[in-house]
Amino acid sequence: MAINISGTRDTARVLKINKNTVTRTLKSKESSLIQVNPLFQTFDQEKSLEVRLEQVCCEEAEVNEQWSFVGNKSNQRWLWHAVDHKTNTVLAYVFGKRKDIVLKELKALLSPFNISRYYTNDWGAYDRHFDAETHEIGKRNTQKIERKNLNFRTWVKRLTRRTICFSKLEKMHDIVIGLLINKVEFGRNIHA
Repeated sequence: MAINISGTRDTARVLKINKNTVTRTLKSKESSLIQVNPLFQTFDQEKSLEVRLEQVCCEEAEVNEQWSFVGNKSNQRWLWHAVDHKTNTVLAYVFGKRKDIVLKELKALLSPFNISRYYTNDWGAYDRHFDAETHEIGKRNTQKIERKNLNFRTWVKRLTRRTICFSKLEKMHDIVIGLLINKVEFGRNIHA
């Protein structure tokens, strides 16, 4: 079976279509991707009960990063995301390097949620960018996001540590994983 490194040739073979059609279709979906969960982001000011419930459900968040690569293992690509601690729903996500600036981007996306408590692992960037009184380090409260990471690794082989399925382009990497998060976590119809 001939599989190229992005996986589109195999998809095209199974569907009996041209591999360029698969790539073109994926690229056309890029403009419709969103990085913040619309179920939590949008609200109507006249419905105060709904606003109050949304604020209650996002009091605490788990934040983590997940390793991947594009092209070869030296070109690392990280998926940074935050989940609601109570519901385990993805609130927002960002792609980039394992640098403080990417964490700042994620933190900016999370700012409308007014999160009062962050749970993270012991990586230094979290200490530098979250206040000590709102930040808790440890494995006890990050189990849900670690499980989410495992689910993502199972569903998208590009996130697995040992795989022959990886992306050649960062753009395609981000689109494929973004489509998964938009469909599964945000409940958006990506086929429309």
